[in-house]
This record gives sequence, C-alpha cells and structure tokens, in this order.
Amino acid sequence: MTHAKTPADLTITPRDRRFGRNEKRNRWWLKNDPIATAFYNALSVTFPKGEAFFVESVRAHREGTPPKLTAEINAFIKQEVIHSREHVAFNRHVTDQGYDISLLERHVDEALALTKGRPAIANLAATMALEHFTAIIASQLIGNPRHLDGAEGDSGRLWRWHASEEIEHKGVAYDTWMHATRDWSRWQHWKVKSIIMLVTTKNFFKGRTQGMIELLRQDGLTGPAIWARLFWYAFGRPGMARKIARGWFAYFLPGFHPWNHDDRALIALSESEFPDAVLPQAA
Repeated sequence: MTHAKTPADLTITPRDRRFGRNEKRNRWWLKNDPIATAFYNALSVTFPKGEAFFVESVRAHREGTPPKLTAEINAFIKQEVIHSREHVAFNRHVTDQGYDISLLERHVDEALALTKGRPAIANLAATMALEHFTAIIASQLIGNPRHLDGAEGDSGRLWRWHASEEIEHKGVAYDTWMHATRDWSRWQHWKVKSIIMLVTTKNFFKGRTQGMIELLRQDGLTGPAIWARLFWYAFGRPGMARKIARGWFAYFLPGFHPWNHDDRALIALSESEFPDAVLPQAA
C-alpha cells in the first residue's frame, strides 16, 4: 500500500498574532471550571520548551529535503516559534493567578533530558508522534465548539489559532521522517513509529495528568472525587481523550499519513479571524 501525501495545494502560513497581553482573566478562565482550566493550563506549560524541541528535531533533517518540503519545514519552524512565544505569554497569566508551575516545568525538563544523546532520528520520530497528538486534538478544538465554549477574553481565540496551524502543518514532521528514513523497509517504518508512539502516549498522558493534579491541588481540590471528575472530563463530556481515540489508532494502520484525513475545512473556520496577521512569504 502506498502512503498518501501532503496535498500539493497546501500552503503553510505563519500567522503572527498576539493574544491577551493586557487582559485580566479569572483564575478558572474556562467556564469557571477548575477541571477544564487545569487541562489547558497544564498543556500550555509544555509548549514553549516542547515546541522548541520539535523545531530542532525537524531542522536537524532539513538538509537535502525536496524544495517543497524544505519550504514547509521553514514555515513549520516559523509557526512553532510564534506558538512558543504566545504560550509563554499565556503561561504568564497562569502564574499571575497564583499558580506555581515549577513542578510542571521540571517534568518537561526531565522528559527532554531523556532525549539528550539519542539518535537524531529517534527525536524526529518522537516529534512525529507528538505532532499527531496535537493535530488530532486541534481538529477536535475547532470542530467541536463545546471544548472552548465559555473561554474568557482571548483565551479561546489563542487555542483555536494554535489549533488551525497545528492542522495545517500536521504532515511536516511525518514527511521529514519519511524522507530521512527513505531507505528503510516498510516493516521497519511501522515498527519504529509504533513503538515510539506507544512510549510517547504513555508519557504524554502521565505527564499531563500529573500536571492537572498538581494545579488542582493548588486549588485545594484533591482526592478520589476530583480524580473521577478528571476521568469524566477526559472520557465522558466533553471527552477529548475519547474523541481523539480513533485518530490515535489510525496512526498504526498500514499506509497511514496525517493527511489521510483532510480536515483543512476546519482551518478556514478560524483563519478568517486573522487576515491581518499573515506573515509575508519569501519570494
């Protein structure tokens, strides 16, 4: 079975936006719900350093890529750098509400420390897996308004903007990996990407759950009743973990490519908010 490809007419467009610099938000900025707020706050803390890791992992394999992929890598890097900047600002709002995020940041540092000394291709495979996670979450964030309904101020716009660009560049890390491993057998491709995804999934859920529990602890919310609410938020309503399960399983299918599911229509739902934020493209 041949792999699908990134659409030939896809353009990856960095949109330079700034969100919520001077606005004040409540401590529980999403529906006044501590569980929902903790989910996004804990995720946001990972982005500045995590996306820097993505950039370095992809950039390490840019040399020798076909011109179209090279251009896509360059646009991907621009998008990720802007995402990191905006989540630094978002995380400042989190700490302004009195949250101590040092433990969450230490967990990110510890996870990234494990990548030191690993082969560059292994880091690219991890980036590819995490980019798939962000893409399937992004598709839900835009496609199901329930996730961000009730977000205060610029918060919802930030997450929808980020989500639209995650969808747009969702094939870049995968295409880069496929080019870098073009001499591998089909079995080797499947084995490595599957093992890496399983390890990444375990670490992703463990890390984000620990982060949420820590932020909720700082709200004075602990114990089995809170854990049950966390479980229901993830798997019940709105059920992000449940709703991305199908996209997650698709990663293991023969012939998988991120663009087997073409959800570009979702980008159009949010990008119309940012017509003046598009960065000029190099000639």
